[in-house]
Amino acid sequence: MKNRLLTLWMLVALLAASSCRTSGPGTPARTVAEFFNKYENRSGFKATDWSAGLTTRLLLLKLGNLGGDNDLTQAISSVRSVKVLTFSPTSGSARELVAEGLTKEVDGLLANERYTPLPVTAEAGTTVMRYSARQQGDRVKEVVATGNVQGAPESFMLVAISGDFTQDQVNKLVKFLPSVSGELSK
Repeated sequence: MKNRLLTLWMLVALLAASSCRTSGPGTPARTVAEFFNKYENRSGFKATDWSAGLTTRLLLLKLGNLGGDNDLTQAISSVRSVKVLTFSPTSGSARELVAEGLTKEVDGLLANERYTPLPVTAEAGTTVMRYSARQQGDRVKEVVATGNVQGAPESFMLVAISGDFTQDQVNKLVKFLPSVSGELSK
């Protein structure tokens, strides 16, 4: 009886350990910040971190050719930081990491951190982006976009934009982001 009980407990522990693991090498990240920290110094990954200085805002305004869109202008002025992580695979195992590991790991951490998927999938050329947002009351505090690098469909890109946005401003950012994703990933 003890052997069966011990075997049952070991089986349950094994199943629990394997079901908690999201894909990706090593221990899965639990937050967006942990995901950046985990991958930013690994071979093949490129991380860019922009603070919300005047230069960044001017660059974003220039990249967007805004044309007087007030909600987008206010959204960009509400940006506190933009973090971009890109990875372009050069081998079969690296392509598998993108296809199975990175996307699943990000999906798992966004679900665990209660990010709300946004119903928009915006496309710009070969760039397909999926968006999620983290809200506090009626304000959006962070928008996360996942997709691929423009012109490299097998690549991976994660963009995290933190700030203080209204829902209308987020909708404008979601439409604007694909047009500058190529510049963000450089």
